[in-house]
Amino acid sequence: QVLLVESGGGLVQAGGSLRLSCAASGIILTRSAMGWYRQTPGSQRELVATMPRVGSTNYADSVQGRFTISRDNAKNMVYLQMNSLKPEDTAVYYCNAVQGVYTYWGQGTQVTVSS
Repeated sequence: QVLLVESGGGLVQAGGSLRLSCAASGIILTRSAMGWYRQTPGSQRELVATMPRVGSTNYADSVQGRFTISRDNAKNMVYLQMNSLKPEDTAVYYCNAVQGVYTYWGQGTQVTVSS
């Protein structure tokens, strides 16, 4: 059974930082493309950052230069370092894993940025 568990969300003031963590089990990170997505009420889930098995990471234009995705394959962990947070970054953030033809999602963690 594949399980993705996010943590690290919370309330932060604009300009602050948070680091989200995603603990993965049941999959092998070296065989998976990993990513972070976010969603606000009434909106579609949108890509924040992705890290393929091989190749370069990819970021949404709105977070480029402020957010950094990373992974620790030995610990089966994926991280999202978020700096210079803005109120418009407020959303539920979801960890995503793609292994072969299968896609997996975590339950999400709330990030709220106050102005």
